[in-house]
Amino acid sequence: MGLLEQLNQDMKQAMKQKDKEKLSVIRMVKSSLQNESIKLGNDSLNEDEELTILSRELKQRKDSLQEFKSAGREDLVKKLEVEINILQEYMPKQLTNEELEAIVQSAIREVNATSKKDMGKVMSAVMPKVKGKADGSQINKLVQQHLN
Repeated sequence: MGLLEQLNQDMKQAMKQKDKEKLSVIRMVKSSLQNESIKLGNDSLNEDEELTILSRELKQRKDSLQEFKSAGREDLVKKLEVEINILQEYMPKQLTNEELEAIVQSAIREVNATSKKDMGKVMSAVMPKVKGKADGSQINKLVQQHLN
């Protein structure tokens, strides 16, 4: 089942259960998917494009969460945490640290990276392999550790 079909099904269920938070997040994701589809001029998006949009929405919320925490806005922090949890239900299973370590190390060997100057090469080799399955900042830290 595609992401859009899953969202439609979950939206109906959220309506029946009167789950306003989930309904709001699903509508927002559907809207983002439709906007991207229109922007690209396609009738439907492929899995990769859907994953990119989901990742973008999740990242936006995580960034906002940090801002609200530092500003002491607990009311907004709780709302965003709920939204993040709902969005993560639609994301693929996240890679473990061990799996990420292995991918980063193999990418370093692939591009023959020796110093931090090669960080861009390593990141561009790693990111397509872990798309949606790991946080970019976490990967960035791992790459930096291995390039010291």
